[in-house]
Amino acid sequence: MNITGTQGTQIETAVIICAYTDERWSQLVDAVESVKTQSQPTNQIIVVIDHNPALLVRIKERFPEEVLAVENVHEKGLSGARNTGVSVTSAALIGFVDDDAIVDRDWLKNLSQLILQDSSVMGAGARIIPKWESVRPTWLPEEFYWVVGCTHKGVPEETADVRNLIGANMLIRREVFDKVGGFRIGIGRVDAIPLGCEETELCIRVRQAIPNARFVYDPNTEVYHNVPLKRTDWSYYRSRCYAEGISKAVISKWVGQKDGLSSERTHALITLPKGVINGIGDAVLRGDADGLKRAGAIVAGLMITTAGYIRG
Repeated sequence: MNITGTQGTQIETAVIICAYTDERWSQLVDAVESVKTQSQPTNQIIVVIDHNPALLVRIKERFPEEVLAVENVHEKGLSGARNTGVSVTSAALIGFVDDDAIVDRDWLKNLSQLILQDSSVMGAGARIIPKWESVRPTWLPEEFYWVVGCTHKGVPEETADVRNLIGANMLIRREVFDKVGGFRIGIGRVDAIPLGCEETELCIRVRQAIPNARFVYDPNTEVYHNVPLKRTDWSYYRSRCYAEGISKAVISKWVGQKDGLSSERTHALITLPKGVINGIGDAVLRGDADGLKRAGAIVAGLMITTAGYIRG
């Protein structure tokens, strides 16, 4: 079903889900099902398999009619897989959902409305809530939920413009890719290597190239992102922070430090100090021993990310 634009025109949509491993099979199926059951149906669901022939056969057999399953024709990695998905659709609005995420039933409808009501809005994204495989790690500060691919403390609490969207869920105008190209190859996740920021680089590139271009965050629409147990320990936290620093250094070389680090400066100078104070307050005033752990994790996370940036 097409989405109706502000002038009564019919707007086609497509949603791309990229996958690379059989280990997430059940989550991939859940992701596809959540897109299939949208209150505003999409015209096309595209699953791009990143250099895993057996998984490609499996997804074709599981969804023979509802899904267009294709292989990543570019070099291995999430950027190439997403670009492959874009290349096989002509839809005017293109969504991206992680293979381990479940989108709210009104996700497509709500984000489409945000984009279509204003021609300057190039894309929109929803709040990403962690779906813990085990219990929530009490030492992990919400200011660093980006480590597990979820919305972190410090982002707007109301619908607002943001510098960039988060890859677990995005809806973007096709004209973005026609005007500035696709996701940059050479950055972004490859298999389980925790690099990233390809969507950050794309959004910044769009804002630099298209006058008055905007990206909007909608905290009232929710997406649930699976967080496996192995991503809730200190070793993953450390490696993800370090990789983020390296990724930010790489994109700063492409788009400049001013734009490449604009949101990070605010987060580091305002949000993180508040988080440290709150963590200490939780420990001293409320007897929450994990408050000190969260405060320490914030300080360590910032230092490790900075070290990765310097190394990058």
